Amino acid sequence: MDRSADEYRQGVVCALGCYLIWGLFPLYWFPITDSGIGADQILAQRICWSAVFAVLVLLWKQQGGALRRVLGDFKLLTTFIFSSLAITLNWLVYLWAITHNHILDASLGYFISPLVNVVFGRIFFGETLNRYQRFSVLAALTGILWLALPAGHLPWVSLLLAGSFGVYGLLRKLAPVDALTGMTLEALLMLPFALVYLGYAALQGTLVFAQLSGLQMSVLIGSGVVTVVPLLLFAAAAKRISMGDLGMVQYLGPSLQFGLGLTLFGEAFSLQKFTGYAWVWLGVALYIWGAVRDTPKR
Repeated sequence: MDRSADEYRQGVVCALGCYLIWGLFPLYWFPITDSGIGADQILAQRICWSAVFAVLVLLWKQQGGALRRVLGDFKLLTTFIFSSLAITLNWLVYLWAITHNHILDASLGYFISPLVNVVFGRIFFGETLNRYQRFSVLAALTGILWLALPAGHLPWVSLLLAGSFGVYGLLRKLAPVDALTGMTLEALLMLPFALVYLGYAALQGTLVFAQLSGLQMSVLIGSGVVTVVPLLLFAAAAKRISMGDLGMVQYLGPSLQFGLGLTLFGEAFSLQKFTGYAWVWLGVALYIWGAVRDTPKR
């Protein structure tokens, strides 16, 4: 068997696994949506269990030296402080969207996210935009305005998710550290704040954990696994397939979230809202078409 072809197939499988997990996240969090626990406590729990699992995997893979090197580099450590803030905001908004029946808005945010990366690449790295990418950004902006004007406000859930994840990706691009080490460091940087918050909630008598069912407790404890595993799959995929191909598979995640929002969670979806989404989908289609056309040139 051709080794390169085998590597490519492994990369595709890893990418599909990664975005399948991310796409089914609303289903994973579903058992605790009516548990009375807020997005703030879910976030704190997720940070704690992610830190535990990430450290265990880091020790198992014997990558502790990489973590120590980052801790000894002030500039790199500062970058990770800001990236941890960006991903914390992203997680908080996403969990709020899940627990408040805004899954369609969350899916829209992740449809927009790659287009934000295109804009950031142009602004911060001087990357050129082909005509399809320029039109894709304009189409996405049209969709956002279409959704915002009749409602009288911007789709802030979608924009915060896309913007925070775009900033996170930008900062991680500036920090040449492998995915596992970076994720572990971010979790450890967030861990003290999460522990203090949970301790404060316990003192105030507002901590929701012991009252949860066994399934709901398992969801919180398992959040560390479902946070770290798809990240490792993503890193494995990025090493084996092109970024263009990875970008194609990326839309599996928000597509699944969109389907779950319409079916399982029964969110309302008016014609006006559909039109706004259609403009964003047009932008996504133009972006993908431009990437496919440019692949032979690259």
